[in-house]
Amino acid sequence: MATQPQPIDLYLDLLKKTLSFSLWPEPPTPIETFRDSSGLLQRIAVSAISRLLATRRLVLAKERHVDPVEKAEGKIWPGYAHTMIGLKRLDNLQFCIETVLREQIAGDVIETGAWRGGACIFMRAILAAHGITERKVYVADSFAGLPPPAPEMFPADAGDTSHAHRFLSISQESVAENFRNYGLLDDQVVFLEGWFEDTLPTAPMTQLAVIRLDGDMYGSTMVALENLYPKLSPGGFCIVDDYALKGCRQAVTDYRAKHELTSPLIEIDWSGAFWRKESPTA
Repeated sequence: MATQPQPIDLYLDLLKKTLSFSLWPEPPTPIETFRDSSGLLQRIAVSAISRLLATRRLVLAKERHVDPVEKAEGKIWPGYAHTMIGLKRLDNLQFCIETVLREQIAGDVIETGAWRGGACIFMRAILAAHGITERKVYVADSFAGLPPPAPEMFPADAGDTSHAHRFLSISQESVAENFRNYGLLDDQVVFLEGWFEDTLPTAPMTQLAVIRLDGDMYGSTMVALENLYPKLSPGGFCIVDDYALKGCRQAVTDYRAKHELTSPLIEIDWSGAFWRKESPTA
């Protein structure tokens, strides 16, 4: 006889599908959402029409047909979802957190680069589902999109245009409201607002059990690794969401080489990867 799923598993499975908006088709996309990638004249025209329609509570939009597999694998920028990382990376996040809980690996959890907060909301949900009250979820983000590249410090980021995408800029108030809507905003959730180089060096946590890096760029990834990895407990997990991106991958490669990290780096899906920190005597 098949084993009946437990309430915790049912809750977390439903939450993954809800956070990723996997239960519903993608809504029509407002034309203005991605106008930053259009030409100047088109941007001006779209902005003018959108303002006119807004006076009548209307939106200029187009139908969006998305392959369900691409959606599940986190290959799109979604309209309503609270995370864009896909189900496999959510599964991985659950595996990592539940492993450190089961094995009593000390430390809090953090994500650097939260967007709408979905992955952090899921982190908090896992802790809540297992009755964990002593660990915190740190939500580190500028809440203003990605930083302009600093090629003088990080040459691998030269020419990066991620900072131009307003779609990636979500306010802290909006992220907090998303937590609240799931009933998961409390004093175990700590926001670190600002650029990583300003917030992470003085971040208040002393030990981490899971760090999840979603900063896209070389500089953002390297700054997070330099400031957080030394706080990662042996047996803890380092997850890299953007390992498929050249700059991020290079930062991971450089950091692991510099510190002679030999833990196997395991690919999660087409984008993410993770490894487990070895003990000093391993």
